[in-house]
Amino acid sequence: MLARRLPSILPELTFNEALEISKIYSIVGLTSKETPLILKRPFRSPHHTITPVSLVGGGKNPKPGEISLAHYGVLFLDELPEFNKSTLEVLRGPLEDRVVTISRLNSSTTYPCNFMLIASMNPCPCGYYGSKDKQCCCKPDQIKKYRNKISGPLLDRIDLHIEVSGVEYAKLQNNQKEESSEAIRKRVNKARKIQIERYKKYGIYSNAELTQNLIEKYCKLNSECKKILEISFEKLGLSARAYSRILKVARTIADLEGKKEIAQDHLAEAIQYRSLDRKYWEYSNTN
Repeated sequence: MLARRLPSILPELTFNEALEISKIYSIVGLTSKETPLILKRPFRSPHHTITPVSLVGGGKNPKPGEISLAHYGVLFLDELPEFNKSTLEVLRGPLEDRVVTISRLNSSTTYPCNFMLIASMNPCPCGYYGSKDKQCCCKPDQIKKYRNKISGPLLDRIDLHIEVSGVEYAKLQNNQKEESSEAIRKRVNKARKIQIERYKKYGIYSNAELTQNLIEKYCKLNSECKKILEISFEKLGLSARAYSRILKVARTIADLEGKKEIAQDHLAEAIQYRSLDRKYWEYSNTN
């Protein structure tokens, strides 16, 4: 449910983005005379039985896969460990490059795939490992096998790791009004405008597209922030890729608050989103 709501708070599509998406959809026959232009960000949710070719694209006459159909939108993989491991591994390159090249004997075709990956999974096969209310009935080997379907390199490419606990009945009956998607999108659009203006001479639109050189230029840290990041890097055993992604996320948090510099609280929030893989995958490696 949360994943399906995400497109409603993402930045509004620009005309150029809509054109790119529409071109991809027209190749696979998903446009019509009535709707020649895609005006909403895509949301794709393939079943876990999907093949690598259907996911990244291919075939005798190479066509776009789900990752390209999710271009400028969301690719949602529900119950991530249920997907074939070899299928998931083909995501590693496209997540970094934002394009996918399909090579054949006499030609090669490149499709864009600048998508947001959202994945969900249970902490174990029964779903109750770590629960305060119910006892997990899985054996250590079962939990390890279940989690090992998700490789470290793939997990490392996911910026935010959010643990969602069960909802109490009282909260389900709460009639208190929450912030609307429209209100959240206003903040997101404001942050996106800041980023477009900041990076206009580089031809990119968001912090997610920052290269290492641009990270060094626009994600500068003061001495206190550097110390926090150093301690976290050593304690959590983070990779160089995770280091860069933390800085990008911290920059985005600062932009959402309209701040020019990354502060300690922005960095601390970004770091906490990297802890889930250590919390559970350490268990898998030691039991």
